[in-house]
Amino acid sequence: MTIQHRPVNPDNPLSTFFNVLAEDLQMLATLHIREPDGDFLQILKDERFPSGLGLRLTSELGLKASDAATRVIAMLPEAPDQKAMDELAADYAGIYLNHSIQASPEESVWIDEENLTYQDSMFQVREWYGRYGMSAPNWRIRPDDHLVLQLEFVGLLLTGEVGHQRLQEVARFMDEHLLRWLMDFTERVAAKCDTDYFASVAMLTGAYCEELRDLIADVLNQPRPTKEEIDERMKPNPREDPVPVAFVPGVGPAV
Repeated sequence: MTIQHRPVNPDNPLSTFFNVLAEDLQMLATLHIREPDGDFLQILKDERFPSGLGLRLTSELGLKASDAATRVIAMLPEAPDQKAMDELAADYAGIYLNHSIQASPEESVWIDEENLTYQDSMFQVREWYGRYGMSAPNWRIRPDDHLVLQLEFVGLLLTGEVGHQRLQEVARFMDEHLLRWLMDFTERVAAKCDTDYFASVAMLTGAYCEELRDLIADVLNQPRPTKEEIDERMKPNPREDPVPVAFVPGVGPAV
């Protein structure tokens, strides 16, 4: 995904701050893109991830997630053996590829009444991308409503010159899409996956996005809408019922 931005005004601390948070979101997206290799794990260990994130989590959930991720990364061996790497690869496949733990990283599966992929949510998210000249690189491999793409999209909206209007858009997208299902996904992964690594990645991602949305609410001085308000907003537009036609034999149809 790419988006055209104006340069950041160094005198605009709001934009500067949210550009840092955009980098956080790209890092979180990277954690979900593929199973980690040895080099990536070493980078996380060297950088003492997640201590370098721009947004310091302070909620009870955020502190728990940060502590868990910190312990997991700190305990990584300097040179993971093949068995450890195979376990991570198998866990990644179980979450993101074959869905053996039933924790799809795609919004449609959580929102659709029949838990199907490629449903209305995907097309709604695609419309959002289109407004900013973006599109999923290959929707057949990674659909538009995939977690990775939604995290990248929010990050891209927070890149460049960020004002209140852009934050309004970020808040709306997160309310109507990412946050409608993210905590269900992360809680399922944390409870059912096989490795502490992916459990901590899931917990950290969910906690981070919730606190980011709270922060945006504070900046905008607008409370977050309730789940019920979002559900009502996202109801499909009702179609007009056809006027019933009465038919009497020999007379012809009459309204």
